Amino acid sequence: MYRKALPFHMAVAALVATAPATAAASSSEPVNVTPGVTLTQLTLGAEDADDFWTVHVYLPATIDGPLNRAGTGLGSREIADRVTAALREKGFEPRIEQVGLPAFADHPGGVLGWIVRVGRYATAAEAATELARIRGAGFAGGARYTAQDGTDAGAPQKVHVLRVDFRRFRGTVDTDFGPTLNGMETLTDLIASTGAVAGVNAQWFLNNSPTGLYVKDGKLIGSATQGRGSIKITHGGRRVEADAYTAHLTLRAGGDSIELDGVNRIPGEIWNCGGVGGDLPTERPQHDFKCTDAGELVRFTPEWGAPPAGAGAEAVLDARGRVLAVNTTRGAAVPPGGSTIQAIGDSADWLLAHVIPGRRVTVTERVEDSRGRRVPLTRGTTILQVGPALVRDGRVSVNAAADGVIREGTDQTFTYNWTVRGNPRSMIGMDDQGRLMLVVVDGRRDGYSEGLGIAQAGELMKRLGAVEAMNLDGGGSSVMATAGGGIVNRPSDATGQRTLGNVLLIRPAR
Repeated sequence: MYRKALPFHMAVAALVATAPATAAASSSEPVNVTPGVTLTQLTLGAEDADDFWTVHVYLPATIDGPLNRAGTGLGSREIADRVTAALREKGFEPRIEQVGLPAFADHPGGVLGWIVRVGRYATAAEAATELARIRGAGFAGGARYTAQDGTDAGAPQKVHVLRVDFRRFRGTVDTDFGPTLNGMETLTDLIASTGAVAGVNAQWFLNNSPTGLYVKDGKLIGSATQGRGSIKITHGGRRVEADAYTAHLTLRAGGDSIELDGVNRIPGEIWNCGGVGGDLPTERPQHDFKCTDAGELVRFTPEWGAPPAGAGAEAVLDARGRVLAVNTTRGAAVPPGGSTIQAIGDSADWLLAHVIPGRRVTVTERVEDSRGRRVPLTRGTTILQVGPALVRDGRVSVNAAADGVIREGTDQTFTYNWTVRGNPRSMIGMDDQGRLMLVVVDGRRDGYSEGLGIAQAGELMKRLGAVEAMNLDGGGSSVMATAGGGIVNRPSDATGQRTLGNVLLIRPAR
């Protein structure tokens, strides 16, 4: 039988109390990546006899829904009771478990729903055998390892911490991507091509490109998920601020103006929602969910690459805003230093009626913080919309509802799987000594590292000393690498590291 090592919060507290810059007994010796940059790897928790594999039986979305096509991970007690009774009729011995939602800064804790499970197995193979029997009996489900439920503070965790001490490090920390935004690159390839010494994955990516507000070196090249958390990096990484940002873009043609819906994304598809102007089914952020809008205007800059082609209209602008062409279909190349404005639906009608070849139009941009103050987009300013925020002003503070990681509606499967359960996580933060932290926690590896829920991720970053911290993209995207040692962690995808939309890089002085 295994016994727990120090529980999660106690192990990290011991680490910080003894040596916040290095490690405690549960960590490796810090490795000097380059002067002022260290890599420390922590081992928290341990496997124990209470961890086991089980079959997680999916529930129908409604009380009378078909059981063999059920797809929700949890539901009401009434639905859970129905599925349990049906399993017993088939000779199985199911159990019902209540799932709780932690309290967040903007959402109370409480009961999230109920789940139905069958069996306790020592191996994934045994659980898979039982799952096949359950599916053969007319049910749907999957195998789960209970240490990844996000409720065990002593579950095994492998934590990888890059600390950048700018009192000794003379380089910069910023973002980068491949040849175009509309394309993907691995972290190790980007480290090699840029001469960086280390890095981690950064922003969410969908439709083969980063998604959300993206400001690089003071230029707005990605749309905002309005009001969602972001990390602002200035002074080469020496200052990091977590806040919620919105972006407002306006196209003016003659005496008329219209709001632009986005920058460098597929018109009509608003991944993570939080757009403007009639998006359906909501204009509030909803992580990993696609909202739609049939009448959008989207700006494309040279960073994107080849814009998407299709029905609608577009204006082609030079660097000074002069209209080079107005087309009745979409897909023209972006002129050097210029842009194109693509329109679909009724927005295409507006563009064709108001934008005239040979004349000038104006695109104005305004990015605001959570207090409505304008954020100067000066050279050297980076903003990455990721989230949710984990630590603000030295306290764990997660705006889970505002950030869209609590799903709207009755089906809370996403909230359960993404927010509550343990997953690989990547994070960025700044400690009270002004040191930048890039952190990756492995997950989905039973007995080695189970991963963290969002509440646990906030607690970890606080106990690592963060006064500001933000969650980055995670899951199979979580990866950390150095130029000298390659990939540091164990990405959860069976194929290894993923290609990414953009990354955070530690670059030496030039």
